[in-house]
Amino acid sequence: MGGLTDVFFREQLLERRDRLHSAMAVSRQAGSLVTLLNEVDSALERLDEGTYGLCETCHESVEKTRLLADPLVRYCLDHLTPDQRRVLQDDLDLASQIQRGLLPQEDLALDGWQVAYHYRTLGPVSGDYCDVIKSAEDGKDWFFILGDASGKGVAASMLMAHLHAIFRALVASRLPMRQLVERASRVFCESTVSPYFATLVCGRARTSGEVELCNAGHCRPLVIQEGQVTRLEATGLPLGLFCEGQYSVETLRLRPGDTLLLYTDGLTEARNITDEEYGEERLSNLAGERHAPRPRALVDACLDDLSTFLSGTPLKDDLTLMAICRTDGPLM
Repeated sequence: MGGLTDVFFREQLLERRDRLHSAMAVSRQAGSLVTLLNEVDSALERLDEGTYGLCETCHESVEKTRLLADPLVRYCLDHLTPDQRRVLQDDLDLASQIQRGLLPQEDLALDGWQVAYHYRTLGPVSGDYCDVIKSAEDGKDWFFILGDASGKGVAASMLMAHLHAIFRALVASRLPMRQLVERASRVFCESTVSPYFATLVCGRARTSGEVELCNAGHCRPLVIQEGQVTRLEATGLPLGLFCEGQYSVETLRLRPGDTLLLYTDGLTEARNITDEEYGEERLSNLAGERHAPRPRALVDACLDDLSTFLSGTPLKDDLTLMAICRTDGPLM
């Protein structure tokens, strides 16, 4: 593997070895811990020999996302035994179930607002992050977050869950929006391996129609007002790139019927059979033409248009859409 990757896995393995030694000192069932310790020592030996991360059957590279999830992995997916494949599938099914449990209710009616979203994973789990957090105090504001962790598969889904925990904890502290995102970025940076980052849009909506928005390097949100579409630029870098990143906040005031549309690049970077990109321009035009003050209808229209564009070509990335509509009544 080489370079920083070797350093990262060595640190992970050494940390696990230290924890195993500590556990063995107080455990009455040291047998299984000894077996794990031997596996860790064996992995460290493979690092020294330069064979770490290579399948012991075909000698090709083991999938990196699997190594990140379990640094003791010794075989690639093609050379797992039937029992190992069954255990892996059970783990993925459980991870998918847990991740689905982290998602908000699909169609939400808040005081003066309606929210609808669509969350589609490329595989069993996703690196896309989608959440709606209601105020625990006076109920006059609530938060929405949509983002995309770097990478794919299990490793990206772990980052998604990490972001979910960070923002849920920080929102409860009632920090101003700028400080909320800056602190989230610092926590994410300090607790995540350096090659990984996340883009996201974090917003606070109030019953008055005011929205505070912070865009950390994510796709440009669309504001749709009477068929006119405005694209909002990023106000800071992706989370995790720098521990002391700074962000600015944009304040909007939405009137009844106005909609905010958020999305991940799995939508705009989707390509059809001729390798044409769906693109932000097509999405913006559709949002202006097909807009109605019903967020679910807008989300469905976007998905229908994407399906027409792809004409059966499979997606190559996770995809998430969220429409937030300012209402003066119970619309969906």
